[in-house]
Amino acid sequence: METLAILRAPSLLVSSRSPLGRHYRSGGNPMFRVACSPVRSQAIDTPKSEYKPGIFDGLLLKVFRKKMVEEVGWDSEKPGYGGLIEVANRLMMKGKSNLETEQSAVRILQSLFPPFLLILFKMFIAPIGGGRIASMMVARATALSCQWLMGPCSVNLVDLPDGSSCTSGVFVDRCKYLEESKCIGICINTCKLPTQTFFKECMGVPLHMEPNFSDHSCQFNFGILPPPPATDKALQEPCLAICPNASRRRDLGRSGDIDLCPKL
Repeated sequence: METLAILRAPSLLVSSRSPLGRHYRSGGNPMFRVACSPVRSQAIDTPKSEYKPGIFDGLLLKVFRKKMVEEVGWDSEKPGYGGLIEVANRLMMKGKSNLETEQSAVRILQSLFPPFLLILFKMFIAPIGGGRIASMMVARATALSCQWLMGPCSVNLVDLPDGSSCTSGVFVDRCKYLEESKCIGICINTCKLPTQTFFKECMGVPLHMEPNFSDHSCQFNFGILPPPPATDKALQEPCLAICPNASRRRDLGRSGDIDLCPKL
């Protein structure tokens, strides 16, 4: 959820790695296409990707958590990242609907920036080059400033709707936010949907996020509009087998589709 920290960032390593089911090109040469059908999400036993916190990571976490607490009106007694996840869970449970939760998360993202910065970026930067410049800028800034929240990630190449390619993608090897929350509902309603909305409405940059609930990776596609909710595969996924919210429903013997989170 953490987004643009600086508008001018040093060059980052560009990776050609991509999630299954998408087609990316490197150097103009088509790579092979891999087809993948949705699979019920399960716990992953492979080792976690490690990210060594930098000098500013603790400060970023503290600021982000503070904004989240202000929106939720509640804070966890747990320190660090574990406490942040508990606040995120309370944020999802507080909303009376998925839309209300999404709107709350968008307000949190907006509060991280001076209002004039977002307005100026949308007015003067976003239109340049048909949006390509802004898309590449936010991709690099996201990869540079958000590893404390998501884990190791890198800028990569994506195919744009006009048929061209652009280094406006970010591939997250293994999302820490999803892995620690263990909940697709939290991923969708406090991260994916509000982040897409924030970039499009507040910064003028379309974004389609593709979380992979089988391996916990995530592909950010800046410059590409997300599909309608009815055809977005991420919104059709069953809950993780280890989801604490689904587990509570099973323990209580709730009727209905107990495989789904209450907010999914």
